[in-house]
Amino acid sequence: QVRLVESGGGLVQTGGSLKLSCTASERTFNKYAMGWFRRAPGKEREFVATVGRAGGNIHYGEFVQGRFDISRDTWATVYLEMNNLEPEDTAVYYCAARSDEYSATPATGFNYWGQGTQVTVSS
Repeated sequence: QVRLVESGGGLVQTGGSLKLSCTASERTFNKYAMGWFRRAPGKEREFVATVGRAGGNIHYGEFVQGRFDISRDTWATVYLEMNNLEPEDTAVYYCAARSDEYSATPATGFNYWGQGTQVTVSS
């Protein structure tokens, strides 16, 4: 069972940037598609982005609007670079993995989850 650990969250001002990392307990490149999700206080979990097993097949949630970039290295880490952050981006951000390259939608089929990292954007 793959274990995922997120890092890189923190407090940032509106318009600022953060880069989140998610490191797995085993090699995930060419083995797992990886995704980022978030949950804001009082809201349901929201799809942020996903990247395929070999680094392609990238999808973003509609709210991203070109501000975020998902990438991965060739071993066990996936990144989420977030720019032009807004207070509405405040949430706990979770990393997830799924063994299938494709699922019913880009946001489904993830069966391994990290504990999350808090991102807070001040106005």
